[in-house]
Amino acid sequence: MKITSVKARVFQWKGKTVPPSQHFCSNAKDLLWSKGDSMGTFRFHDWAVIEIETDTGLVGIGNVALAPRIAKEIIDIYLAPLIIGHDPFDYEYLWQLMYRSTLAWGRKGIGMAAISGVDIAIWDLMGKATGKPVFKLLGGRTKETIPVYASKLYRTDLDEMQREAQSYLDQGFNMLKMRFGYGPNDGPQGMRENIKSVEAVREVIGDDVDLMLECYMGWNLEYAKRMLPKLEKFEPRWLEEPVIADDIDGYAELNQLTTIPISGGEHEFTSHGFKELLDKRAVSVIQYDTNRVGGITAARKINALAEVYSVPVIPHAGQMHNYHLTMSTLASPISEFFPVHDVEVGNELFYYIFEGEPVPQNGCINLDDNTPGLGISISDKYLNDFNIIE
Repeated sequence: MKITSVKARVFQWKGKTVPPSQHFCSNAKDLLWSKGDSMGTFRFHDWAVIEIETDTGLVGIGNVALAPRIAKEIIDIYLAPLIIGHDPFDYEYLWQLMYRSTLAWGRKGIGMAAISGVDIAIWDLMGKATGKPVFKLLGGRTKETIPVYASKLYRTDLDEMQREAQSYLDQGFNMLKMRFGYGPNDGPQGMRENIKSVEAVREVIGDDVDLMLECYMGWNLEYAKRMLPKLEKFEPRWLEEPVIADDIDGYAELNQLTTIPISGGEHEFTSHGFKELLDKRAVSVIQYDTNRVGGITAARKINALAEVYSVPVIPHAGQMHNYHLTMSTLASPISEFFPVHDVEVGNELFYYIFEGEPVPQNGCINLDDNTPGLGISISDKYLNDFNIIE
């Protein structure tokens, strides 16, 4: 089997979106003086879809959510010519070929995200060629089902947050994640608002439900050190991305400072990046996203590394490319799940582009042992809501 073509398309959402609200979610831009929607550059309303075809007629599907228009150019110009004519089962060679050919500029960030999309499509191809789901190629089933946590609860009106939290309990979830809306520039009053939001959610869910807290890089080291003692009484399962991804020493200091596990890695890349995090004991939970970190080929190496360090891997964003990895390794105890709703930040856009995502039942999802590849296809249900760049 040989690869004959690589096609990258960008799906630009033009349908209904939920308008941004103030203090919706803290983020890395919050420390700057600026006006308007600070979350604007962190909304993913475009998505790149990669289709790799072979001389057997099989087509593998991958995807990229980060800067998809740039990712498409990287794939079209740099990556596609490298892999056409090769056997997709030589996936390690193809990954190294893409990685080493773009090393001068592609080892982190959008270059690696583009490689990720191609690599995911290659694994989908291998699954389809063997008639096996991808997780069976990675190690097989390690758990009966995958427990998932409901991941939304952006900072809104506190009553609204409580109603939303209750809705997840009613659906059978016993793990939830919420976002903070305030950071250093909001002063002591913002700190009190952050605490109020955690109190409001805990009031609804009680003490027997895991609660995760996310900062999305919106704090700095000094602010996080002031906030952590105030948060310990709520016993969160983790505090996510308290500082920017490049402040690895800051992560390490916080992780040794508090009883709250510090999590991160959504914005880190390849096993080299995670080795540094692990060596410095900078995180207690790893949260790569397979369509950023280097694809399935890179992610499986990170899983093996994390298992040695006894650090759990809980991939960012759910989605099938992450679920197959979670199913196939004991390093990953649970997964994230973004509830299906109107397009807001953009993670939910996955459901508008693809079909085949599993639906949680009592807080768990399952993967079919008999569906080849990743188990997703491109949906035609919402095509009129997209501009598609070929």
